[in-house]
Amino acid sequence: MQSIFTGPAYVVRDNIDTDQIIPAQYLNLVPTLKEEYEKLGSYALCGLPDSLYPARFVKPGQLDTEYPIVVSGRNFGCGSSREHAPIALGSANCHLVIAESFARIFFRNAIATGELYPCDSVDRLCDILKTGDIVTVDLDQGTVTVQSTGKIYALKPLGDVRPVVDAGGLFNYARKSGLIPASK
Repeated sequence: MQSIFTGPAYVVRDNIDTDQIIPAQYLNLVPTLKEEYEKLGSYALCGLPDSLYPARFVKPGQLDTEYPIVVSGRNFGCGSSREHAPIALGSANCHLVIAESFARIFFRNAIATGELYPCDSVDRLCDILKTGDIVTVDLDQGTVTVQSTGKIYALKPLGDVRPVVDAGGLFNYARKSGLIPASK
């Protein structure tokens, strides 16, 4: 599985809720249908106010983001229990979210769907980084390296979360681990 991710970060603040991640009007898209899954990603983080986030996470008319890494403050993914939130981010080609803390339901949904790695930061990176900064995240080392400065910041260990996301979600992990029968 991939353990090193490099790219521009998309930086947001505290209390980014699931309606900002994927507004309710897009919840009628069915993630198990390929074309609707792809479309879902085009709306990822479109609920953020333009006045605070003038750079859009996904440019209009695009399906994927140029930001494979989201950096947030406290309580990322608060609000409803919609599993569409991590799915929309993953569909947009986001690989991980680094946050000072996560809403527990978003954290669990990110793991269960296997869409992205929810990484807890030790430092408040949303005050250190700005959107567009190139960072390298090394999951094996538990580090974030800022390319322009060479500074390295620590992540809390993913622990038992990592193999579940590596497998592509809870059901794939259970099948690979023999906890449930493999699909035929």
